[in-house]
Amino acid sequence: MASRLREKFRSEITPALMQEFKYTSVMQVPHLEKIVLNIGLGEAVQNAKSLDAAVGDLTAIAGQKPVVTRSKKAIAAFKLRQGMPIGAMVTLRGNRMYDFFDRLVSLALPRLRDFRGISRRSFDGRGNYSLGLREQILFPEIDYDKVDKLRGLEVSMVTSATDDAQGYALLKRLGMPFRD
Repeated sequence: MASRLREKFRSEITPALMQEFKYTSVMQVPHLEKIVLNIGLGEAVQNAKSLDAAVGDLTAIAGQKPVVTRSKKAIAAFKLRQGMPIGAMVTLRGNRMYDFFDRLVSLALPRLRDFRGISRRSFDGRGNYSLGLREQILFPEIDYDKVDKLRGLEVSMVTSATDDAQGYALLKRLGMPFRD
């Protein structure tokens, strides 16, 4: 079953982008390739239970089990040894990605305090966009009473766009609330 947003992309957004950027083929139209969610846990060095809580939160938000990320090298100042678990990440593709994007734009972002849109400056020069959220409780899947600690969450949207203008046009048409 295709998601609502994916159908909108195929029927409305693709023709509009083809006209705007004068593409000759549908295959030239930029699209979302994947969305990567990441939680970095510096406190996992001292408190191993925080990693379990973060994995549970990320599983609830994404709808699939995240991978535990481990440190690549030892840093004595942080009491960090090589191979220690320091975070969790999950990569969404296909219908799960479109469903997550829909929930992010329509449910989570409007719940931010004093929300007036997100910045356009977080593009990387190749059409990809990264967004940092300060707390995971913006998502309705997270039960506020069961949260032990507020954790930040990084959302990276990888597109097939070749530059920021195309990536911006794609995300704007998908419903991303940019402040102009």
